[in-house]
Formats: sequence, structure tokens, C-alpha cells
Amino acid sequence: MNKIEIDKLSGCCFGVAKAISKAEEELQKGGTLYCLGDIVHNNIEVERLEKMGLITINHEQFKQLKNVRVLLRAHGEPPSTYEIAKQNNIEIIDASCPVVLGLQKRINKKYTHRAHNDAQIVIFGKKGHAEVNGLLGQTDESAIIIESKEEIDKLDFSRDISLFSQTTKPLDGFHEIGELIRSRMKEGAKFEFYDTICRQVSNRVPNIQEFAARHDLIFFIAGEKSSNGKVLFAECKKRNPNSHLIHSPEEIDPVLLREDISIGICGATSTPKWQMEAVAANIAKLCPRLQMEKVAF
Repeated sequence: MNKIEIDKLSGCCFGVAKAISKAEEELQKGGTLYCLGDIVHNNIEVERLEKMGLITINHEQFKQLKNVRVLLRAHGEPPSTYEIAKQNNIEIIDASCPVVLGLQKRINKKYTHRAHNDAQIVIFGKKGHAEVNGLLGQTDESAIIIESKEEIDKLDFSRDISLFSQTTKPLDGFHEIGELIRSRMKEGAKFEFYDTICRQVSNRVPNIQEFAARHDLIFFIAGEKSSNGKVLFAECKKRNPNSHLIHSPEEIDPVLLREDISIGICGATSTPKWQMEAVAANIAKLCPRLQMEKVAF
């Protein structure tokens, strides 16, 4: 019998799920609700919530608002956002991920209590990413952002370095960068390594590898803007070359569907479970003659 299995460990991480739930809860109260930036890097989910009334705005538009409600998404925001809200009498609905908020506090404490002004606070992350912008704001924009090991040359190894990471970066890449920096530190300079990777996200990698390997065909669904989606799909592709990235449940290619195969459906930390279920339903619709066993969550 053909089998469709939806990966039970895929889907929105705790922080994203909490933000979406908070948005739905606030929308049910009625009135206008704004969201500062896309609530999740998933166009279909953003559109679903916008149909419910959520209005997505950017930071420039946010500065012009007064006396309104604004939801802050899971990525977190810099202190300047809260200051603007206070000045403009904006009610903040804070759906920032607790893991991100904890990291912000750690970075801010390190910045405030660092031994001397020459100490460097370094963040391994994607420049311009919403979470990284929030972390950068904890240091009055003074932290150094590095996206890869090739960028560590910009650091001064004769001065103290405190290394943090965006919560969703790959764990092995972060540790590699930490070891490279440690090996280049000059005598008298102090190096501090803070493992700030979210395990709920990093643990997705070994799981997705195992899941992809046990199926004949993989459909990985994620939003086009999802960095996490790109990383996890690459891991699927390594283990199972017959893996296909789709951005909506309607993108299933019927040519790929054959008899006597096992089909796996998985997604990013920004992919709601209902979208993976919609992929399974679409496969069953495209192949009505096949008896597929759907493994639910």
C-alpha cells in the first residue's frame, strides 16, 4: 500500500506558533490590528491572517501610527521600537519568542557590563534579518555581524571577543566559527563563547535527515522567504535526491506520483501543519485510484 507520511516534528516552532495564535486571539477581539513585518516567512499564512484582518506594516509606517494596536512577531524587536510605541501611544501586543527575548537580555547585559569599551560583541547571523536587527539594537548598533567563517578576518583578535548567535543558525557552523576565533586569539585577549542556538530548531536537522531517508519521494513545503526552509530542504536533498521544494500545496507535479512508493511531507519552522496536511490532501486528490495510508500527527 502507498503511504503518505507527514513529519510529526515539522511545522511551526514554538515561537512562531505562539505569535500566530496571539494574532488570531487579538483579531477575534475586533478592531484594527497591525503587525510589524510579516508575522511568519510564509506567504500563504500571511495572506490567511490578512484576510482575517491583520494589517502588515514596515518600520517606516510604524513610526507614523498613533493610538493603535501593533503585534510584534516572534523575531523580536530592538529597544527603539518600544520607545516609538511609548511616544506614539501604541499598544504593543508582544509575541516575541521567549528564546529570542532571553538572548536579547544576555547580549544587552554583556554590552552594559563589558569590562572595557574595546571589547567586541560578535553575532553570527544574517545581516538584515529581523531577529539580528533586534539583537543589534541591544548594543546600540555596535555589535559586529558575521554571516560566515570567511568574515572573521574583520575581527581584532588582540581585543576581547564575546560570540553569540542568531537562534536559528546551524549548530555545527556556529561551533566551527567559535573554534576558528578561539585559535586566532592573541595573548592577553579573552574569548567568550555563548551557545545561543535554539535546540527546537537545530534538532530539526537530524530529524529531517532521517525522515527524508526513509521515503521514496519527499515534498518539502516552505515560504519563499524562509531561510530555515532553504537550510532544511538542503538537508532533505542530501539524504534523498528525490526531494522537491514547493511553496504551496497546489504545486504538486502529478508526474512524480507513482504506484508503490512511500511519500514524505515535511516543512520549515515557519510552515503551519495545515499546509502539510493540504499537500497530503492534494496528493490523494491527484491520485484517486491509489490507496494511500495517511499517517497523521
